Amino acid sequence: MKYKTFEELPVWQAAVEFALKVFAFTENADFRGLGDTKNQLERAALSISNNIAEGFERGSTKELIAFLYISRGSAGESRSMLRVCEKHARFSDLKFEISDLIGRAVNISKQLHGWLESLKNTEIRGVKYLQKKNANDSNKTKNSKSLIARWSSSALSSVRSWKGARFEPYFIFDDLFSFFATSREIVLTETC
Repeated sequence: MKYKTFEELPVWQAAVEFALKVFAFTENADFRGLGDTKNQLERAALSISNNIAEGFERGSTKELIAFLYISRGSAGESRSMLRVCEKHARFSDLKFEISDLIGRAVNISKQLHGWLESLKNTEIRGVKYLQKKNANDSNKTKNSKSLIARWSSSALSSVRSWKGARFEPYFIFDDLFSFFATSREIVLTETC
C-alpha cells in the first residue's frame, strides 16, 4: 500500500483513535483535585498523532525520525500517566478502560519503534532532496527505485520479526518511491 498523506498511515490512525478514547476517558473520570492531570494526559495523547503528522510533512528522513521520537515519547508519557491513574483508588472502577488505553499506547509505541528502526537504516534522505527531472532520465529513476526497493525489503523483514505488536506489517511503505515522489518524473539527485 502507498501512503501519500499522513492520514493514510495506520499508526497515525491508531494515535487519533487513542486520543479520542483518552478524551472520552477524561470526560468520564473524576480528575477533581489532581491539578492539571486531565489536561496533561489529553495534551500528551494528542501530541502523538500531531508529531507523526508534522514529521511526515517535513520532507526529510532526519526530521521525520526526530518527530517520531517525540511522538513515541508522548505515547510513553500518556502511558505513565495512565499507570498513575491505574494505581489511584479514585479510578478503581475504570480499570478496564485504563488497561485498554495502556494497551493502545504500547501498540502505538511498538509501531513507531519499528518505523524508526527502518528509517534509521535507510539511505533515502527525503522529499526535500528530490528534484524533477526529464522523463527520459531513466537511469536515475531506476537507481532510486532500486534504493527504495532495498529499503522496503529491509523494512518489511524487520516488521515481520516484531513480537507482540497488534498490527499488520503493511504499514511500512511497500513502495516508498510513491511516498517521496509525487510523479514518476521525480528522482533522487546525484548528491543523495
